[in-house]
Amino acid sequence: MTLVDEQVQRGREGRKAAGRSSHGDWAPASDREDPVAVLERQGTTRVQQLLPLRYGRMLASPFAFYRGAAAIMAADLAGTSASGIEVQACGDAHLLNFGIFAAPDRRLVFDLNDFDETLPGPWEWDVKRLAASVEIACRDRGFSPADAEQAVLAVVRQYREGAAGFAALGNLDVWYTRLDVDALIDYFAQTGTDAQVKAVRKVQQKALRKTSLRAVERLTEKVDGRLRFRRQPPVLVPVSDLLDASDAELLQSRLHRLLESYRRSLTAEHAHLLDGYRVADMAHKVVGVGSVGTRAWVILLEGRDAGDPLVLQAKEAQASVLEAHLRRSAHRSHGKRVVLGQRLVQAASDIFLGWERVTGIDGLERDFYVRQLWDGKGSVDISTALPPGMTKYAQLCGLALARAHARSGDRVAIAAYLGHSDRFDRAIAAFARAYADQNELDHRALQDAVAEGRIEATPDV
Repeated sequence: MTLVDEQVQRGREGRKAAGRSSHGDWAPASDREDPVAVLERQGTTRVQQLLPLRYGRMLASPFAFYRGAAAIMAADLAGTSASGIEVQACGDAHLLNFGIFAAPDRRLVFDLNDFDETLPGPWEWDVKRLAASVEIACRDRGFSPADAEQAVLAVVRQYREGAAGFAALGNLDVWYTRLDVDALIDYFAQTGTDAQVKAVRKVQQKALRKTSLRAVERLTEKVDGRLRFRRQPPVLVPVSDLLDASDAELLQSRLHRLLESYRRSLTAEHAHLLDGYRVADMAHKVVGVGSVGTRAWVILLEGRDAGDPLVLQAKEAQASVLEAHLRRSAHRSHGKRVVLGQRLVQAASDIFLGWERVTGIDGLERDFYVRQLWDGKGSVDISTALPPGMTKYAQLCGLALARAHARSGDRVAIAAYLGHSDRFDRAIAAFARAYADQNELDHRALQDAVAEGRIEATPDV
């Protein structure tokens, strides 16, 4: 029996552990934890003053709630069937955690771009998280149930067909495969409408402008002839505004040490490149929805002069929400967990992607990962998408997820498990509908908790 034969057999045996149709059988557990309690427990390790903003952002819509509810869904997925085939799971593979960014060769690529929760785990969990996000996004847009189902079936079918395609490739071919934006534009030109092609080109052009120079333009101002981060509380707050002079100086010195030691996580040539910059200013910046409350710093560096900037983001990395239901990370540093997981899954990663652990002024050690704040980053605005556009975008996400799993897991076994029929597709569509219903109930529970005064929420800014 060849290696491929063994992998195929492994995939088909996975159907005994979890029949493909079984993925559609989901209902909340009888002892399911109060979703608001899950969020409150997460909040105990976050910046308390920012929690009302996090809840305010999650209140905006069921989809906004879903973006911040990865911990809730991880607990729900723990009770679902799985084939026993593991990959480096993203852990939070919803629609808006895919996007465009610049590869080291400066070409734009489309891929997963959020790895805060990454951990080895069942590939099915990522597929379910993505499929449910499609259903929820379609409902938010007011699409008909038929249109929503078509979009969900399309994303799962694309994942299944993508898995089959990658299973037929050699190891190096899979490793080097990436979704170049130029190729995607050609694809849309052949298969999509003029409006879809125009929309993709618009995202491409916006991403090309989103660089450190753009970050400096948007986030800084000149003070006494030197660039400094703007004061835009609570979203952007310079270090000097957060603390008194002595504590601010202490924090800045520790962040400087973070950068000095973080360089050891870079390759030698990229560490050399970093050495050509000096720190000019630092600020706390609120990011995302689910990440609100975690400590995230932006660091302005200057190269040959102020016209040669580099803006880095140092973002706190806490334990993955998957760890409570799978196993603890093999890495002592959660920053290292995030970075190594990202490097494994992405076809091309930021040259400044690295990690470090730093002691705060409160004496507590925290893990961080560091990357460029903006480096050709762009995303599709699904809030204005029509059904055909949503379906096309969902398919791209499904293909990107299949490629990510093919890099880190047994792609032949996954493809053999999925097979050629749409049995798995329809099961996941049923799961997505059921979970979207539950997500709406959880969103309502957060609304009730705010109305009752149990938690405080502030409007988004």
